[in-house]
Amino acid sequence: MTSLILHKISDSTGETLDVVARACLVQFPDVKVIEKRWTMVRNQAQVNEILSEIEANPGFVIFTLVDDDLTEKLVHGCKKFKVPCIDLLNPVLGQLGNYLGVEREHRPGSQHVMDADYFSKIAALHFVLAHDDGQSMHDIDDADVVLMGVSRTTKTPTCIYLANRGIKAANVPIVPGMALPDEALRASRPLIVGLTKDPRRLVQIRRQRLKMQGHTEETDYIDPDAVAQEMREAKRLYAEHNWPVIDVSRKSVEETAATILHLYNERLDAAS
Repeated sequence: MTSLILHKISDSTGETLDVVARACLVQFPDVKVIEKRWTMVRNQAQVNEILSEIEANPGFVIFTLVDDDLTEKLVHGCKKFKVPCIDLLNPVLGQLGNYLGVEREHRPGSQHVMDADYFSKIAALHFVLAHDDGQSMHDIDDADVVLMGVSRTTKTPTCIYLANRGIKAANVPIVPGMALPDEALRASRPLIVGLTKDPRRLVQIRRQRLKMQGHTEETDYIDPDAVAQEMREAKRLYAEHNWPVIDVSRKSVEETAATILHLYNERLDAAS
């Protein structure tokens, strides 16, 4: 198996590097990656320390530094050690500044300032936690998005991901033999989305879940026929209320959330 030492260097939290690295490395599943991560890099001494590590353990370098002097020092050092060094932000920032005709600022971590957007995300996360798994139905109409689905269809993680985009999301479980709460059926403000999953895949996930909890007995929760019927009833419910449906069988949480955000924005555009 091929191995790679990946040096990730940031003057902020390093989240941008993490996202880009993850998106790229998934295309190389047979490569073993050893990540070396530096965050909050703000001075020459830190860059010197990093360069010493790169010299000792050469690898692929990606970085986000807005300070031109630190960038020049890092790039020069990597060139000396003959290792690839990729600047993820400055080429885009430079072109954007040229296009706008505006001199850019050199503030590390500007995207993480505690502005109105930051506090809206915190409020959205509080909303998600308070409205997880059918809780607090009295104000469900305050939600931006409501996810419906049977057990283990990624409702909660998708809601948490949406909260990080400032979306107040709630989720309501569909339980065999139990009617949905009237509050959810009457809700008119939120976008309501139904989630489905291949029954065979759902059985596998539920079995693994029960095994982790120490349960081994056979129940309808993992019976293939019962689970297939459960999914059919959920789909019937979605069709009855004309709710959009997303099959999450082969989707990551990020992909499901992206589809929901697209539907949500389309709904806002139509309303305006």
